[in-house]
Amino acid sequence: MTREELKSYVEGHFDGKLKSLDTGRYDPIFEIQPSDLITVAKALRDDESLKMDFLCNLGAVDTCEKLEVVYSVASTTKNLRLDFKFSLPYDNPEVDSIKEVWPGIDWYEREIWELYGINVRNHGNLKQFLLPDDWDQGNPMRKDWDAPDFIRMPEV
Repeated sequence: MTREELKSYVEGHFDGKLKSLDTGRYDPIFEIQPSDLITVAKALRDDESLKMDFLCNLGAVDTCEKLEVVYSVASTTKNLRLDFKFSLPYDNPEVDSIKEVWPGIDWYEREIWELYGINVRNHGNLKQFLLPDDWDQGNPMRKDWDAPDFIRMPEV
């Protein structure tokens, strides 16, 4: 399946829950609603034409106005790959855990919780593993983060 065929297939299925974006440079990228995360993840994994059985990555982006969460998934049997994302409010961001769909997401979900302050509901093991256990200086990947010993470099 080519990139365009994959994009068309996904747009035509999943009850319109995945909206295609034109920003994907190499792989198609789609936007979803945070409330549809578990449904979309299960559908992508279980669809016989896609079989998205591998979570490649989970990342977050601080845009200064909102937080974006981006998932990259692939099919090891169909040789397909796509990304999907959604936006969260800057204050009190929350997302559902999808460990039941892709168990390998455990550390990625802990990372976005620890570094961006995005609460991952139903994760069951949200504890720090990158920052010191006694860390109390906020979320260092947020653009508004500031700490007493942090020296901000000038924007270029």
